[in-house]
Amino acid sequence: MSHISWDQYFMGVALLSAKRSKDPNTTVGACIVNEDKRIIGIGYNGFPRGCQDDEFPWGREGNVLDTKYPYVVHAEANAILNSNQNLKGATLYVSLFPCNECAKLVIQTGIKHIIYMSDKYNGTDMNIASKKMLDAAGVKYEKMPEFEVFVKC
Repeated sequence: MSHISWDQYFMGVALLSAKRSKDPNTTVGACIVNEDKRIIGIGYNGFPRGCQDDEFPWGREGNVLDTKYPYVVHAEANAILNSNQNLKGATLYVSLFPCNECAKLVIQTGIKHIIYMSDKYNGTDMNIASKKMLDAAGVKYEKMPEFEVFVKC
């Protein structure tokens, strides 16, 4: 068996991180890597620390306060918050293309490259806004080709 590439390795870490999410609809994981190919932040989508998963809603429809949207911290934001290092020039591996709010955080922290697996919201207003900001700020982004993740214990 041949070894996996760096991109496969770091995306695998992002996908493994996504497994921590308790969101029943969309699990997202993120892994931030510095220019020396060292992991400097990981995260997944979930509620803020101290907000119990069974006390807040996971729904997607209805009154906004009865949905997950005002409460969930996205994987990219958690990866940034979980890092204690300078993110300037780093690469973000993420299972879902960043929303417009996460794009702002990526830009502000100096991350310069995004590698993502899915862009399921491509063409929506928020996705267009995200790409417009990333392009203006010179943040490169690319879709990673599908690959199989094998973990043997």
